[in-house]
Amino acid sequence: MCERSGADGAGLVEVVGADPRIGSQFLAPGLGFGGGCLPKDLRSFLARGRELGMTVPLELIAQVDAVNRHQRDRVLAIVQDMVGGSVRGREVAVLGAAFKAGVDDIRDSPALAEVVALRDAGAHVRVHDPAALTAAKAAVPGPDYLEDVEDACRGAEAVLLLTDWPDYAALDPVWLRGLVAAPRLLDARLVVDVLAWRAAGWEVRALGRSA
Repeated sequence: MCERSGADGAGLVEVVGADPRIGSQFLAPGLGFGGGCLPKDLRSFLARGRELGMTVPLELIAQVDAVNRHQRDRVLAIVQDMVGGSVRGREVAVLGAAFKAGVDDIRDSPALAEVVALRDAGAHVRVHDPAALTAAKAAVPGPDYLEDVEDACRGAEAVLLLTDWPDYAALDPVWLRGLVAAPRLLDARLVVDVLAWRAAGWEVRALGRSA
């Protein structure tokens, strides 16, 4: 809705979260949630409810899961649009493999799901993560897993920011532009200063913000 209406999803979260009955701690527009607990528990609750013969009361829960999955599905299409068609043979840098910043946990990671989608679509994927590279490499073979952001982004035709590590928010867009083949960024976690990146010559797409 924000992308289509010209609104800013991050600003909306700030306004809604100002209500103390809601709060903003767990409101994060973008790629969606993952991890070893919430997605599994959501689906387990849904399955148990169906076993008990529930229907209408479960529709909201089913839609939460569907919307969360939909956010992942959108990313490949957006990247294809950014590079002007198929990603087959294209160099794509992925920043983030853990399901959230501050952990090395890749269970049901939205970021790693995108790595799989890009790999299966024929992209040459290079992945960086400050903590989860070992686990990601074991779980998803094929892409290059690199310990330096510089190595991951060098020659990239698109850069995807998929985990909200502070390291990525602090990246210098001018410096990074000197490394990539084409300055295209998809910020799926709304962590960069879009105006600063665009001023540095980047094409920026951000989930939850209008173009």
